[in-house]
Amino acid sequence: MANSRIHSSNPKGIAAPIRPYYSNVVRVESGTLIFVAGQVALDESGKPVHVGDPGAQAEFALSAIERLLAVEGATMADVVKVTVYVTDIRFLDAIKPGRLKHWPNGGPASAIVEVSNLAFPELLVEIEAVAAPAK
Repeated sequence: MANSRIHSSNPKGIAAPIRPYYSNVVRVESGTLIFVAGQVALDESGKPVHVGDPGAQAEFALSAIERLLAVEGATMADVVKVTVYVTDIRFLDAIKPGRLKHWPNGGPASAIVEVSNLAFPELLVEIEAVAAPAK
């Protein structure tokens, strides 16, 4: 992570992350926090996109988060926590490329949760984030 206010680690004695794009613990020095609501694969008109493709839906959601953070003067390097909701836990590997694009190593603290449904039946992935920008 490039933000000097954010320090991630994976200490000994705790199972290592099962994927390289997250960290077990993230410490943030106090300051501004940005909370990004769950983002899904809906176009500007509110219609689902990338129907049937959880990887593309995850990348769409992550790109939306990136754009929302930019409006607030932050970047994906400032993200300290994400929660990923999927309608099938088997999508874990399908969303990996999008996450690795944004956090190749030592990314934010993370949780992935299987849910029965999202807002529209075509949606397979939703991602929310918390960021702590350096500014």
